[in-house]
Amino acid sequence: MIVDWAIYRAGRRTEGPEDLSDALDTARAEGDAFVWIGLNEPTRQEFDLVSSEFGLHPLAVEDALKAHQRPKLEVYDDSLFMVLKPVCYEPESDVVTAGEVMVFVGDSFVVTVRHGESSPLAAVRRRLEADPESLRRGPTTVLYSIADATVDHYLEVATELGADLEELEAEVFSPSVGGSRHTASRIYAFKRQVMEFRRATGPLTVPLTRLAGTGATGTAVPFVNAAAQPFFRDVNDHLTRVNESVEGLDRLVSDILSAHLAQMSVRQNDDMRKISAWAAMAAVPTLIAGIYGMNFDHMPELHWLWSYPAVVLGMVTLEILLYRLFKRRGWL
Repeated sequence: MIVDWAIYRAGRRTEGPEDLSDALDTARAEGDAFVWIGLNEPTRQEFDLVSSEFGLHPLAVEDALKAHQRPKLEVYDDSLFMVLKPVCYEPESDVVTAGEVMVFVGDSFVVTVRHGESSPLAAVRRRLEADPESLRRGPTTVLYSIADATVDHYLEVATELGADLEELEAEVFSPSVGGSRHTASRIYAFKRQVMEFRRATGPLTVPLTRLAGTGATGTAVPFVNAAAQPFFRDVNDHLTRVNESVEGLDRLVSDILSAHLAQMSVRQNDDMRKISAWAAMAAVPTLIAGIYGMNFDHMPELHWLWSYPAVVLGMVTLEILLYRLFKRRGWL
């Protein structure tokens, strides 16, 4: 569905013709105006109207309808198509959720398509409408502002993930709960969230590099004002910081998982030593009792008056000696 649309003249929102084709013709005729249409998870019928009026490429239209795309930048004859994946992190549930924002930029128009709840579009529109000087620069400003808001939120999410990882690390090395059976599952679940975050941030590097004019060709991207390249370079620098943080988080969570598994192995070895020590202590009286329980007629001390107390005293003495020996070696 269309959630908002308007014609922006000289950086200010104005009302225009209700027909989208007439609105686009009006914006192109005036020169300093453009149309901005925002859609939220549109149906094919709803989007066909927009795509036909603005001449959007069918491949890009198909991507915008189906969603589940990697961040990318595609240049067509009549428009530019960019996919971004805003993310949202819930610290209570330790879950990273990613939405999708598709941006079509063409001659005097911007079409944004949102999928999912994680989207900066409404906030970006409000901020730009409050800053006519920036909005006066046209569709390129809208594209830059969406990318900038998305990447800035990446930095916030990376900070929150880092704080939660520090808590998880403290839990792993805690003497009381470090060996909990749920710790490994929590570490693995956290690693999955880092991977989900990486799917949003990693592929975005190439599109922003092209927009910044620092790619293999170093040329300006069509439908994007070349004067905006320094701004996209700034966004790309922020994204580089995010990707470095994500790499660091991924390595650290892998190290924490390895440390946890090593701790579990050490504790299992300690348990096995204790079990072996107690088994050895139990074997001594069992052996003696087994020998004297064979019921032969002719056995030493069998009919001696102090045989029973002597054997019991010998068992106790041997148990004490074994206990002290195992205790000194740290097996008990």
